[in-house]
Amino acid sequence: MEEPTSFEDSRRLTGPNLFFARPGAVLEALGVDCVRADLIGQWRIHARAMSAELGWPQVELRARAHAKGCSLALTAPVDQWFSATEVNEWAWQAARGEAELFAPGHALATDADSARHTLRLFARAERKPALMALLDAAHARDVPALLDDDLLTLGSGCAGRSWPLDALPAVEQVRWSDLHGIPTALVTGSNGKTTTVRLLAAMLRAHGLRTAFSCTDGVFRDGEMFDSGDYSGPAGARTVLRMDDAEAAVLETARGGILRRGLAVDHCDAAIVTNISVDHFGEYGIDDLDGLTQAKLVVAHAVCEGGALVLNADDAQLLAHAGALQCPLAWFALDHEHPRLVAARAQAQSTCAVHHGSLLLSHADASHDLGVVADMPLTLDGLARYNIANIAGASLLATVLGVPAQTIASVLAEFGRSHADNPGRLETWRVGGISVLMDYAHNPDGLQGLLDIAQALRGAGRLGLILGQAGNRGDAQIRELAAVAASVSPELIVLKDMEGYLRGREQNEVANLLRDELMARGMDADRLPMCSTDMEAARHALGWARAGDVLVLPIHAPRARAALRGCLDQLERDGWQAGGPLAMNPAHD
Repeated sequence: MEEPTSFEDSRRLTGPNLFFARPGAVLEALGVDCVRADLIGQWRIHARAMSAELGWPQVELRARAHAKGCSLALTAPVDQWFSATEVNEWAWQAARGEAELFAPGHALATDADSARHTLRLFARAERKPALMALLDAAHARDVPALLDDDLLTLGSGCAGRSWPLDALPAVEQVRWSDLHGIPTALVTGSNGKTTTVRLLAAMLRAHGLRTAFSCTDGVFRDGEMFDSGDYSGPAGARTVLRMDDAEAAVLETARGGILRRGLAVDHCDAAIVTNISVDHFGEYGIDDLDGLTQAKLVVAHAVCEGGALVLNADDAQLLAHAGALQCPLAWFALDHEHPRLVAARAQAQSTCAVHHGSLLLSHADASHDLGVVADMPLTLDGLARYNIANIAGASLLATVLGVPAQTIASVLAEFGRSHADNPGRLETWRVGGISVLMDYAHNPDGLQGLLDIAQALRGAGRLGLILGQAGNRGDAQIRELAAVAASVSPELIVLKDMEGYLRGREQNEVANLLRDELMARGMDADRLPMCSTDMEAARHALGWARAGDVLVLPIHAPRARAALRGCLDQLERDGWQAGGPLAMNPAHD
């Protein structure tokens, strides 16, 4: 028999998560041995018994098998998260008889009496009665609460107040009448999240609300950057919801944060899942599209009564999983006559889709023409089909949050006209006789959508692109990205590593994988140069291009995007022509 294995990771789940609609803990057990029914059964017995010893009410348990082993999760009171990880680890080790894993201060798996004594002390030290009283009072008053290791926030934005956990007030000391939530939306999916966040934020601002949002590029307050970096997880959500002047909040909610910790909030007025595509397989027990869909749909747990979860009817995964959802739904698609949208309208659900070239919003028994799709700058004359979907989804979110249709239409008529509206996402230049597309495209579906636009612009010219991938993708996913690139037969692909995204890979390891796959698909080595940085790759592509060519530049690092944007703007101002000397400021590297 295979030697017993232990666990790879044991962590707190501080909000609604893949396993439950409430907090708890999860342990990632490794090895095929971990899915044995007898071991999981023993884990359940031990975990339930110890939870009862600690007085935890109505504990839920879930075991979820995956390719590497099994995720073992249990619920626990909000003030017992660390204790929950200890109980979970002890229950698994006790099920396996792993006495050798005992460490001072932790429960001994082979001695139940000693373990009970240790875990009771651990739980007693962690309890926070004042916190629990405040959370109960907030729940009774329908006041949202936000909690982390240091602070409790009751209410949100301009109607919230925070206290350190070691200086909490008594329930009767809180001015409850001053506290409430602000309009809040969660945005998740595989592609289009940041565009949807920015577009919705623009609609809320046009509606007169001071709006804060978080995304992969940072935290923004009323259109101005508050902090840069990837804030698409719980830390970004908490930062936004604690801004004391925010009147509305839009929170990009990435898969990684959902799986690591769960949602930062258990209450929102609207949420969206933009789409589901192959990406990030093999992390946190997610091995296939069904698992990824379940992870994204965790946002459904937070949608409040009177709100709605907005879903993409053109996505087969979302269609397949929608029947299990309990929250109100709204649907978008590219075709107004999509069967799911027709059925949704018959059930008085809101929809948004293209009808005879215009975007038609159906809501509350009324239809609103939001404008001709091809006239909306974000659609690039109607070529950017994925942005048409993003527009439809954002319009539904705005409608759920109370933004009038005429306000939505006015934003759609202008948003995307300036590079500042949606930096790094389908930014376009016509410079030196060549067309340049810069985008965040980071997975096969995203790249395919970008290349579809490039093909439509290509005409008789050549196509060049730069290509890289994050190191935390599996070899098969990296090769699939190369296959998408090869499918349009570009004359040039400049290969590179993603700056700051090696994620454990060696330098050029990913670039070499891409090159191997591209050559296997018939591309010659002399069409596949390799560069070490984004800017070097962009410089090579621009130097190669001639009038009539199209360049596709997927750039992911924010600093590199900003540098390239500055260079392209400068070339445009200088009247540079393709084939001429390429003066790009070395300071931009």
